[in-house]
Amino acid sequence: MPPSFFNTCGAAGWDEAYDAAGQVRPLYQQAVNHFEALGLAGAENMQHSADLSMLNQGVTFTVYSDARGTEKIFPFDLMPRIISASEWSVIEAGVAQRMIALNLFLDDIYHEQKILKDGIVPCSQVMMSTLFCREMSGLHTPGNIHVQIGGIDLIRNESGAFHVLEDNLRCPSGVSYVVENRWVMGRIQPKLLNHYKVRPVDHYPQMLFNSLASLSKSDNPTVAVLTPGTFNSAYFEHSFLANQMGAELVEGSDLLVDRNILYMKTTRGLKRVDVLYLRVDTEFLDPLVFRPDSMLGVAGLMNAYRAGNVALANAPGNGVADDKALYAYTPDIIRYYLNEEPILPVIPTHLGSRESDLRYILDHMAELVIKPTDASGGYGMLVGSHASRQELSDFRKRVAANPSHYIAQPIQQLSTHPTLVEQDGCKAFFPRHVDLRPFAVCDVHGDVKVLPGGLTRVALRQGSLVVNSSQGGGSKDTWVLYPQQTESDHA
Repeated sequence: MPPSFFNTCGAAGWDEAYDAAGQVRPLYQQAVNHFEALGLAGAENMQHSADLSMLNQGVTFTVYSDARGTEKIFPFDLMPRIISASEWSVIEAGVAQRMIALNLFLDDIYHEQKILKDGIVPCSQVMMSTLFCREMSGLHTPGNIHVQIGGIDLIRNESGAFHVLEDNLRCPSGVSYVVENRWVMGRIQPKLLNHYKVRPVDHYPQMLFNSLASLSKSDNPTVAVLTPGTFNSAYFEHSFLANQMGAELVEGSDLLVDRNILYMKTTRGLKRVDVLYLRVDTEFLDPLVFRPDSMLGVAGLMNAYRAGNVALANAPGNGVADDKALYAYTPDIIRYYLNEEPILPVIPTHLGSRESDLRYILDHMAELVIKPTDASGGYGMLVGSHASRQELSDFRKRVAANPSHYIAQPIQQLSTHPTLVEQDGCKAFFPRHVDLRPFAVCDVHGDVKVLPGGLTRVALRQGSLVVNSSQGGGSKDTWVLYPQQTESDHA
C-alpha cells in the first residue's frame, strides 16, 4: 500500500506515480521517499517558498471568469512529473513529425493545394474555415516554414499511451512557466533534482532566438516580440521571453511601416525590425488588411511582409491547421506528406459537419466532450458526464443550430499525478488529472528541436478534467531524464 502521505483514492486508470496495484512505480520511488521524509510540515514550508519565489518573479496569469480579480500567481505543485528517456524519445519524434507535416500542409494550402485536389482533406474544411487567411495565398514565407513555434497538447489515457489532444500553431503559450518552474525547483529542491539528473530547459530562449534569427537575411537581425500589452493574460510570458532572448518587447503603437519597412520607435529615432515574434492574433495584426478597428497591430505590416522586408513568426493564417475539426484529418496529413504512420495517435473525433457524426453527437452528448472548433483555453466546451440535464439540453440546441462549429470526442480519462492539495479536510498528495504541452521550434531550414520537458498542467479540483490555468488549473515541473538512467536507479 502507498504511504499515508500519498492517497491514491480517485486515481485514474493510469496514474503516473502508482501502478494498478497501488505500488509506487520505480521511476517515482525516490521522489515519494523524499516527500515522505519531508512530511506535511516540511512540504508546506517548501510550498510557501515556491509561492514566494513565484510572487517575487511576478509569475502570473489571468482568470477572466473570476469575479474576485483576474491577476493570479500561477499555482505550482511541488511533486514533479517524471518522464523516462525512452518515453521521451517517442514524444519527441512524434511532436517533430507533426510540426514537419503541418508545415507542409500550411505551405500547400496557401499555394498549390494538392492535398485538397487529391481529396485527402475536404476543400470545404479549409476554404470555408473562418481561420483560413486569404491574404496568405501565394505568399512565400522564409524557407516555406509557417510554424516556427509549436505547442502540442498530449494526454495519457487509461491505456498508458500518449495521445495528441490538439495542436497549437498560432501563439502557443506556457513555455515561460516551464523555465520558471525549473528555476524554482532548483532553488527549493536541489538535492532531488540532482539525484534524478534531469535534462535542462533553460536554453529554450536561445533555441527560440536562433529559430527567429534564422528567418532574417541579416547577419545581426533585430528581433522584437509583439505583445497586445500589459492586460493580456500571457503578458508575463511576452516580457520574460523578450528579456531572456535579448529581444525588444513592443506594442503596436511602438511600431510603424514606412516604404514597406517595419521600424521601431526609439529615443534615438527609428530602428529597423527584421523579425517580429507575434503574440497577437492574426485578425488584429494590420488594420489595413484585417480588422480596421484594431489598435494592437501595425498599419502596413502585411505589405512589409509580402515585400520580404520583415519575417513574422508564427506566420499569419496558421489557425486553419490547428482548427479542432482539422485535427481529425492530421493522421492522413502525416501519411500524405511524409509517407509515414503517425507516431503519436489522435483521439477519435466526431465532426458536427458530417451528418452521421452529428446524429451521433446529439444522441450521445452525455458520453462526449464537445468543443467549439475555434476556441481555446477550455472555454465554450462541454464535458457531458459533468453536465446537468439543462446544460445538455441547451448545448444540444447550440450544436444543432451550428453543427460545423463543433467537434466531439469520447471522454478521456486523463492520467492522474500526486498533487499536494486539500481534500475532505485533509492536506496530502492526492491524484489529480494532468496533461502535457511539449514545445518545439523550427528554423528556416525546417530543422525541428523539441524542448526536453514541457508544461505539465494539473486540474487542481477533484475529478476535474479541465487543466487550463485560465480555468483554475496549475502546473508541475516536467523532468525528462538522460538516457543512461533506468527506472531501477530510482527504486
